[in-house]
Amino acid sequence: MIEIVDSDRCIGCDICVKACPRDVFDSGDNGIAVIARKSDCQTCFLCELYCPVDALYVSPYAELDDEVDKEQLTAQNLLGSYTRHMGWHQGKMGGTDKDPTRQLRILNRARQDNANLNPM
Repeated sequence: MIEIVDSDRCIGCDICVKACPRDVFDSGDNGIAVIARKSDCQTCFLCELYCPVDALYVSPYAELDDEVDKEQLTAQNLLGSYTRHMGWHQGKMGGTDKDPTRQLRILNRARQDNANLNPM
């Protein structure tokens, strides 16, 4: 389950907001993503994977609201650790153009753009 958005690292890009299939995040007034519907998190790690600055920590415990400490996670280099474990680095890796979730998002964005250009 998503546990932390580190406001010191977050750059307000909203990639986590867009990547989340369960609409867990909202865009905050100050540009920092907000965990708005934590219980809806399905622990898919997409937000953490796509975060370009390793500002997120997703606990591997899907059903447990894990008590975590940001300073301890930072000291243990756990923010963005799933991303690194998967061979990515800050939202990117060689070959991400072949990642099927990225391809689906590109296709969906193209469909939305086309619909906006050609309203009925």
